[in-house]
Amino acid sequence: MVDILHKDKKIALFFKDHNDYAINYESHDIKDSIALSLPNSKKLYTWNHRFPPFLESFLPEGYLYEIFKNIIAKEHGEVNDYLIFSLLASNIENRVLFKSTASDFDFPSVDMDEILLNDSSDTFEQLIKIFLNKNAISGVQPKTLAIVKDKDSLNFKEHIVKTWGDEYPSLAENEYFCLKAVEKAGVPIPKVQLSQNKKFLVVEKFIYRENSELWGFEEIISLMDKNREKKYSGSYEQVAKVIYSFSTDKKESMKNFFKTVTMNYLLKNGDAHLKNFGLLFSDDFSEIKFAPAYDIVNTTVYIFKDKPALTLAGKKIWWSKVALLKFAQQNCFLSKKEARQAYKECFDALKFSIDGVQKYISSNQDFSIIGNRMLDTWKTSLQETDIKEIDNELVRSWKKS
Repeated sequence: MVDILHKDKKIALFFKDHNDYAINYESHDIKDSIALSLPNSKKLYTWNHRFPPFLESFLPEGYLYEIFKNIIAKEHGEVNDYLIFSLLASNIENRVLFKSTASDFDFPSVDMDEILLNDSSDTFEQLIKIFLNKNAISGVQPKTLAIVKDKDSLNFKEHIVKTWGDEYPSLAENEYFCLKAVEKAGVPIPKVQLSQNKKFLVVEKFIYRENSELWGFEEIISLMDKNREKKYSGSYEQVAKVIYSFSTDKKESMKNFFKTVTMNYLLKNGDAHLKNFGLLFSDDFSEIKFAPAYDIVNTTVYIFKDKPALTLAGKKIWWSKVALLKFAQQNCFLSKKEARQAYKECFDALKFSIDGVQKYISSNQDFSIIGNRMLDTWKTSLQETDIKEIDNELVRSWKKS
């Protein structure tokens, strides 16, 4: 069993019963709610033959999951989501805390310079070993959490260190430039840094507030009561509806969401699925807003025929200005003037980013193959026409490079 605590007070119990799962509230205060999707307005939540979506957001996937599976299978003889969550629970930094008898570790911290200046595979493997039992992060890309000491404030903050395999060369630079483009469009992003040899992208978790409290965070997939195998099932219209229904500053949240969707189309990110959007909320739920944009990369430079992860207007194609402006007005509730201004800011950010990547390539030739592919696809966005997939002639030219 896993205890769930808020402000050092036990508020609920999470447990498994055969193949079913349940959260039983012991507190009766709505401010002790675990998450937006789990308000403390009823005593018992149950899930038949599936893991609770909110808690599932803390489970590792892909690269990290394979590491856990190998270790846990050897020690426990079986692997399941409940066992993995139990082993990670006590080490999760979150607005609410989880306590399990399965494990409770003390973790050292590392200096940022150690990560940024020594971005080798050995360093990454060492970080994995040190922080393995703290890796309650999803996503299939090779990544690990690390506790980093801030030089200025002397505070300790969790950062996500991302790297890449041979199948996705220059992924750290790809994501860095995409996120910076989104930031240029006026959308908040996490603090990100590229390591010296461009092997790591170091991302500060965006749950930290200026005071001592943490933001609560919940993924859209959890708010839609879906599990991770359904992350590509849905539409951007449905996401907009969820954000609008929960957010307190609806105008700002909807504008930032529209800009994020627009940048995903312009940048050609085909992996903007239900787990890659979320909401932040204050401890007492008085402030709920669209979370900073994250996990944005140009996927078409690796998966040449890639398409958007979710539907818009019933289709998965690379929509251009007309469809996006219609989406802004009908589903994000922006006025015609607001929609046009928001789109212009995104379009200008793309043009600015094209210039920046061109200059970067001139002095970083190792990035030239992926960088030039990114530029090729971004320039197709400048044409402002709908396209089903990347042009065959463009793909043929990439295959020759």
